[in-house]
Amino acid sequence: MRIAGGLLAVATLAVSTACTTSTPAAHAKAAASAAASEHPAETLTPLLQQALPNVKGKTFTSAVVDFPPSARAVPHRHGQAFVYAYVLDGTVRSKLDGKAVSTYQQGENWVEPPGAHHVLTENTSRTKPAKLLVVFVSDTGDELKVDDPRS
Repeated sequence: MRIAGGLLAVATLAVSTACTTSTPAAHAKAAASAAASEHPAETLTPLLQQALPNVKGKTFTSAVVDFPPSARAVPHRHGQAFVYAYVLDGTVRSKLDGKAVSTYQQGENWVEPPGAHHVLTENTSRTKPAKLLVVFVSDTGDELKVDDPRS
């Protein structure tokens, strides 16, 4: 499973660097919003966004998400996107609503089903950054990350 996930990540990076005719949409260009807490926020940098030619209404997007030391994302959703995440560097703790907390280290990966509520995503280190490769298969035009409303 680790090898297959690693191969998918390498293939995704290869495709994203080889394809230069596609440009990321404006909604994917924005950095992830800052958490209103003592923790720094993550940033999302799009690599490739491409409509899927054989799946009408769906778009493939790859991005790198950087987590500075102690960074934590606010709880969020990815709409109806299917999400694949691969840890490029560091260690990330993640929790989906109704699931146990999981910790992923460099080379490990996971998927999130459409509609999942991401209640925790954080860099576990206070001194080292973490980095994810994230792939979204989403409805064309949908926002890739929607933070929970603040109470």
